[in-house]
Amino acid sequence: MLKMKKVWILFTLILMLGVLAACGNDDDTTSEETTDNAGTETNDTAEELSGSVVIDGSGTVYPLMARIAEEYMLTEQEGVSVEVARSGTSAGFKKFLVEDGTDFNDASRHIKEEEQQMADDLGIEVKELKVALDGLTFVIHPDNDWATELTQEDVINIFKADSDIENWSDINPDFPSEKINTYGPNENHGTYEFFYENILEKQDLNADVNLQQDYSTLVTLVGEDENAIGFFGFGYYVNNQDQLGVVSVDFGEGAVEPSLETIAEDGDYAPFTRPVFTYLNVDMAKDKAQVKDFAIYLMENVNTFAGETGFAPLPVAEVEALVEELSGI
Repeated sequence: MLKMKKVWILFTLILMLGVLAACGNDDDTTSEETTDNAGTETNDTAEELSGSVVIDGSGTVYPLMARIAEEYMLTEQEGVSVEVARSGTSAGFKKFLVEDGTDFNDASRHIKEEEQQMADDLGIEVKELKVALDGLTFVIHPDNDWATELTQEDVINIFKADSDIENWSDINPDFPSEKINTYGPNENHGTYEFFYENILEKQDLNADVNLQQDYSTLVTLVGEDENAIGFFGFGYYVNNQDQLGVVSVDFGEGAVEPSLETIAEDGDYAPFTRPVFTYLNVDMAKDKAQVKDFAIYLMENVNTFAGETGFAPLPVAEVEALVEELSGI
């Protein structure tokens, strides 16, 4: 009888140990599940923003900014509306430097002293964000097989007022004796100002230059005129290569075709390379969370989308420095 009692006691102890072990495993499982669920919850609780972000300015920068805005609304903040327009750099600054103006102004040149003074007078804190590098590109009709290589001096003389060049044959007697028809963006655009101030060094343009507001109009005009030559940002050429030819420019060491490889501030196409920007109203970023959030997203992703829209990317260190500055606003 005593022996039987000992057996039952032993059996009971074994059973209790088994139950305790099972409970311990359940506790571990519950703990792991709690941890996993907490991690998932953390990932899913990023702040959802709403409202709008309003951007205007440069037609050159427009394709890049529009692409980034599209991606932001699709993948980052579906509740935010990012509106991107392209009235031109100078026209855009007029909408930016007013009370309750736009949140950003895209620019294919630096802000001018008088524009900065206007911002100061209005009490608007402006932050310059360098977003990419662009190459000023000279385009021709695709059937033009004679002017595919020109010197820097040739290009300047074609467009400036005080010049003896009127026909193609004035550049080279082997070229056709046909009048050169010149095209470019109008005074609303930073590209015009960059060309006038940096390339022509403020020499007057030829009065015959056909200046247009819309870049797509310029693409069409050059693409339909065998004796045309025009200028604009590289992106408008690279996205319309089926309608346009391009001029390789000799800066003194052989002809250089603009490309993502040659467009650089210290590269082969450097004389016609320029940085492009967007300008942020810092007060808007402080008052509206979606404006600051978009500014940070822009700089974190700008190099990803630069190439596909016809811009050379920035050095990573420059981008990271700007992201850090924006995070501190």
